[in-house]
Amino acid sequence: MDGIRLDTFKPHFLLRNKHVQTMYATFFRKPISLDIEREMFELSDGDFVECFWLDKPKQGDKTPIVVLFHGLEGSYESPYIQGMMQALQANGYACVLMHFRGCSGKNNRLPRSYHSGDTADANAWFAHLEESFPESSLYAVGYSLGGNMLLKLLGESGEKSLLKGAVAISAPMLLSNSAETITKGTARVYQQYLLKPLKQKLLEKYQQHDMESLLGKSLSQVKNIKTVREFDDVYTSKINGFKDAEDYYEQNSAQQFLPTIRTKTLIIHALDDPFMTPVVLPNRVLGSIEGIQQNAKNDGMPSCVEFSIQQYGGHVGFVGGTPLKPTYFIEERVIRFLDEQGK
Repeated sequence: MDGIRLDTFKPHFLLRNKHVQTMYATFFRKPISLDIEREMFELSDGDFVECFWLDKPKQGDKTPIVVLFHGLEGSYESPYIQGMMQALQANGYACVLMHFRGCSGKNNRLPRSYHSGDTADANAWFAHLEESFPESSLYAVGYSLGGNMLLKLLGESGEKSLLKGAVAISAPMLLSNSAETITKGTARVYQQYLLKPLKQKLLEKYQQHDMESLLGKSLSQVKNIKTVREFDDVYTSKINGFKDAEDYYEQNSAQQFLPTIRTKTLIIHALDDPFMTPVVLPNRVLGSIEGIQQNAKNDGMPSCVEFSIQQYGGHVGFVGGTPLKPTYFIEERVIRFLDEQGK
């Protein structure tokens, strides 16, 4: 199967449940102490993002740089970020996490924050890195929302991409599907987990800006938001110039941008991801997976895009080994992919 690899990630039988895979690292992985260097990166609209470096290269150094993008309401505190940074350091890569606006622990300055298709900040950061470290190859790894954003950026950039390679992990490439999936069954637990900090940050913005005029919603109406889709309808879409949540989802879902990617890209996805259904994958990928009945029509996927599809893994999970001695497939797979591109 050209560009599609059914990798043999087979977790311990006690780790095969999709919810165990999704929650294990968040609740059981120990924090990792890393020697982080912080850089505040000023944006052209007067806002900023905080970037956390591990082994920041010196001027003229040729060490390859890997930029990390976290998921919705993630940060440096996310165990998957710390684990990947440690793995990259151990394998000779410099790495830097670009926090999305307002995610580093400091409120951003503007009424807006970030969203699943906001590629401008990342593009500005990549351009800054290319200018500052012209001898270093640039790579990127995006998780969940960050993965969707990264794939959209690669598709928009095409041949002009500044990256030598990229990896997207558990990316919700059809945003409407993900917003719908987490309203059903046990997945509603994840929705409430994500919605709480989103609402809290928006309520804080009501103290800093005239959000009622900007959104047409009172403080009490915001407090009564019950779903991520409703949050995107009230805030994310409106503050970023989209008509409503569905318009925002349609314009920013990464699946439609995959055919124009020209950077070597690896997409890692688990079929049991509780945040979305397998339809987020392109038709050709679905048609190549045994047991999924889908028309495998030619959907224009370029040869530079490779899919690593797993039966298990949950959402940004992929925990191998045993419950007492876990291993992390994502870190092993990403390092192997980066090494294949050549430093």
